[in-house]
Amino acid sequence: MSVNKVILVGNVGKDPEVRHLEGGVTVARFTLATNETYTDKSGKKVTQTEWHNIVVWRGLAEIAEKYVKSGKLLFVEGRIRNSSYEDKDGNKRYTTEILCDNFRFLGPNTSQGEKPSTYNGAQENNAVAAESDAEIPQPDDDLPF
Repeated sequence: MSVNKVILVGNVGKDPEVRHLEGGVTVARFTLATNETYTDKSGKKVTQTEWHNIVVWRGLAEIAEKYVKSGKLLFVEGRIRNSSYEDKDGNKRYTTEILCDNFRFLGPNTSQGEKPSTYNGAQENNAVAAESDAEIPQPDDDLPF
């Protein structure tokens, strides 16, 4: 068994670049910045920013096109994909992307008084937003697990 699962929380670096492919398939690409802050040996706080290339497909990409904007705080779930290609000069280039399965808006950029919404790849056919804070029914037994 193997697992390829990524969870990121960060700020959108730029508005999505959206393409509409043959057959009506939509793909959106944007960057997401995550920050790590630590104290170095001299006691100075240092913030290191990591940039991630996010790729969103189909109905989820259409939602991203409408609502994902530069600066928004986003929770992203997906999987890592590494690939290589040759550039125009014949040099081999490598890229790492996060194939987004779902995302959720976080922070003060959500509408006033609204809960953050989760957009899930499983819902992309009807582009319905699901509230992930919905109450989950609990079993009536006393099992410890």
